[in-house]
Amino acid sequence: MNTCPSCDTPVLPDDRFCEACGTPLTNHSPPSIRGSTATCAKCGSAELDPAGYCIQCGFRNLDRGSNERIEIARSPVFAGVSDPGVRYSYNQDFVALQTLDSTQILVVCDGVSSSHAPDRASQIVAETIVQQITEQLQYASPETAMKVAVQAAFRAVSKMPYPEDTEPPSTTFVGAIVRGKTATIAWLGDSRAYWISPQKGRQLTQDHSWLNEVVSLGKMSEAEAKSTGNAHAITRWVGKDASDDAEPAIVQFEMPDRGYLLLCSDGLWNYAATAEQLMDLVRPIETKDAMEISLKLVDYARSRGGHDNITVALLQIE
Repeated sequence: MNTCPSCDTPVLPDDRFCEACGTPLTNHSPPSIRGSTATCAKCGSAELDPAGYCIQCGFRNLDRGSNERIEIARSPVFAGVSDPGVRYSYNQDFVALQTLDSTQILVVCDGVSSSHAPDRASQIVAETIVQQITEQLQYASPETAMKVAVQAAFRAVSKMPYPEDTEPPSTTFVGAIVRGKTATIAWLGDSRAYWISPQKGRQLTQDHSWLNEVVSLGKMSEAEAKSTGNAHAITRWVGKDASDDAEPAIVQFEMPDRGYLLLCSDGLWNYAATAEQLMDLVRPIETKDAMEISLKLVDYARSRGGHDNITVALLQIE
């Protein structure tokens, strides 16, 4: 059976692009939908095949309808869930996961709701980062691969078409490359990474937010900043209108013992902001299955009101 040269996913002889990562496969073009009102969210082309793949750029245009939930299980210890929550009937978050031999790649994105097509932006950025990391890790370090992938994501989302009277598509992101017990983590915005374990957990990222900026500069106390309307405003993101200094923060973390690497959007951490609170949610769960744990965390956020989209990516470390 033929496989994708980038991610080894099985492919058919007539496939033009890999369905898992979007890598171009052949010069053969499947039938396209021409004259349709449907256009590619990534490049604007009207040439889409029956499955939604763009003939020009290979982007997978998902039909992200109402009440859409994304569930991905790469293995019993590696899974992710993205849920629209209770308040909204649409999902602007996205989760993308990939396994390469002994390496795991996790990405969570939260589309900026005030921008144009935030659901497409989150998908494009997440899938671009995973695809680029997959390619870069063949010859680059995890940190270099992450930097190159984020640069590619900026280029991809900046090319998205949008009306002049709207803000350009944009999204937060948090991503991780895990090899053994070493995690290389990068982020822009307020999507977070946590290490949670019975011994000692910790938040691994610091939000790029107005609140953190004014507190760190000593302009306000945390309590004062939280009481304002700007408390949840982000100061960095992936998008055409991002500031010139919108470089991703990157850290490496050595996971010291057994536990879970958790990436999530604010739809979860708004209800459980500390690693200890998250561990308290995980500890009573009888199963060790990553998908079941992810679903339990999503269900918890929904039970607390589910006022935003909720996305979780979970990797169990033994």
